[in-house]
Amino acid sequence: MARVLLWFRGRRVFTHIGLILFGLVMLYPLLWMVSSSLKPEDVIFREQGLIPTSITFDNFIAGWNALRHPFSHYMFNSAIITAGAVVGNLLACSLAAYAFARLEFPFKKFWFAVMLGTIMLPLHVVLVPQYILFSELGWINTFYPLIVPKFLATDAFFIFLMVQFIRTLPRDLDEAALIDGAGHWRIFSRIIIPLSTPALATTAIFTFIWTWNDFLSQLIFLTNPDMHTVPVALRTFLDSSGDSSWGPMFAMSVIALGPIFGFFLAGQKYLVRGIATSGLK
Repeated sequence: MARVLLWFRGRRVFTHIGLILFGLVMLYPLLWMVSSSLKPEDVIFREQGLIPTSITFDNFIAGWNALRHPFSHYMFNSAIITAGAVVGNLLACSLAAYAFARLEFPFKKFWFAVMLGTIMLPLHVVLVPQYILFSELGWINTFYPLIVPKFLATDAFFIFLMVQFIRTLPRDLDEAALIDGAGHWRIFSRIIIPLSTPALATTAIFTFIWTWNDFLSQLIFLTNPDMHTVPVALRTFLDSSGDSSWGPMFAMSVIALGPIFGFFLAGQKYLVRGIATSGLK
């Protein structure tokens, strides 16, 4: 018996050691970027180690003021788009999910299947029609193309996630509210929404990360340098001729990761609960 317990403990130790080593391998590019942001630019690619021989903050100073505007300008643009996308997804996707999970209407299963089918539709397929539509509306070089669609429940993944979560909530709560004279709006706002905090937090976190890191859509719709966001601004540090500002770019990349880590850590516990209780295991 003692040998069996010893074997299980040894196996658990080796498993944890393997996971730690795998985690370090996955984190190496991030750690290398942070280390490179603290090195003089002329030694970034000559020193492959993670510990800089000499530490300097010149890359942060140079990168902050290297572009047309201070880097805070691009972070502010990204913050506006990301905040609008998060609010839009939380409002529109939760309403659509409540309709699919609780209401009865003609061809409900058909429309739900169509909605799920849009998940498999690549972004590049709809990008050209969207550009033509937004160009006709005069929305190019504005934040509208990146915010307004979120208020129309265009992210089927989050609708599906919330539908799965709402289906786990007992219908007895809805029936009790109906007996008390509550309508669907009151049931949605007073019962479903407070109980759906994990799913809403999961939606907010993923929307924040995906929107903050989105490069293609922001590059297509925001051609004016004054409207550029963080991903597009970081691309400006790279020169196709080979004369690229690697040090300032790494430094600004580190700063750009700050809001992502902060938002993720703030809602981490809700993220785990949201995924675990919505069928996405």
